[in-house]
Amino acid sequence: MEASQLYKQLEKDFIKPEMKDEWRERMERVADFLSENFKERSMGLVCDFATEINKVYTAVFPSKEVMQNVLDRNEFSIMLFLHHPCIWDISKAPEVWQQMDRKLLEQFKEKKISIYNLHVPLDDYGEYSTSTTLAKALGIKPEKSFGPYFGAICGVFGKTDLKTVSELKEKFESQIGHRASLCKYGDDNIEEQTVALIAGGGGNKIEFLKEIIKEGVNTLVTGVTVKNDYSKEAHEFAQQNRINLLGGTHYSTEKFACITIIDYFKSFGLPCEFIEGKPGFEDL
Repeated sequence: MEASQLYKQLEKDFIKPEMKDEWRERMERVADFLSENFKERSMGLVCDFATEINKVYTAVFPSKEVMQNVLDRNEFSIMLFLHHPCIWDISKAPEVWQQMDRKLLEQFKEKKISIYNLHVPLDDYGEYSTSTTLAKALGIKPEKSFGPYFGAICGVFGKTDLKTVSELKEKFESQIGHRASLCKYGDDNIEEQTVALIAGGGGNKIEFLKEIIKEGVNTLVTGVTVKNDYSKEAHEFAQQNRINLLGGTHYSTEKFACITIIDYFKSFGLPCEFIEGKPGFEDL
């Protein structure tokens, strides 16, 4: 498939004019690899290294391990589709976003491997969105969106067959494959068997928690629940208003979108595969 054709289709299907992002400011050390389009708006085509795309790999973050995994396959004229164009590492705060490895980017360029990013557009409520796919992975039926976010709507309210937060935590851990963190600030019973979900780090925004309260919901499933200087006020607000916070790491709550979107690329006849990363347990 012509690379320009694929980029154009992704633009049409996912990116809305009102959306914006802030990656460019974080990526000065790799600025010479970035496409002019990405420099202007921080979304879409990150690195324009291919004219043909014969295969797509998807990943949450462009870690050294993920990028090396792609290179080790010794394939040319392919694309790495990412949810984020930087690597999340909360243990390195305040620089929580780390940049891609320059030496690996050089090899990507040599092998004609383009890099494409949808952060805000993939968080936006829809079939492939991070919170919708997380809900479905947990057997929760999405019913309503919430949470304005850079021109997108990133949160989801959904119905669950489970009745308690304890049961939900057990289901959550079985789906993400590791322990989850529960800040049990409210009742163990799930109000009206309705749950709020915001994949990634959005659960630390008080404006989103206020929307959850208005909906009469007492449980939020999210990614980052660690208590630190950034999240302190959100935790205090959640505790005061008896909202349970259930966290499963930034990576593990957003990977379902990058797995589900494989079907999107396959619809164009492109082979597609998800490359596993590693959850950062410091998020919990």
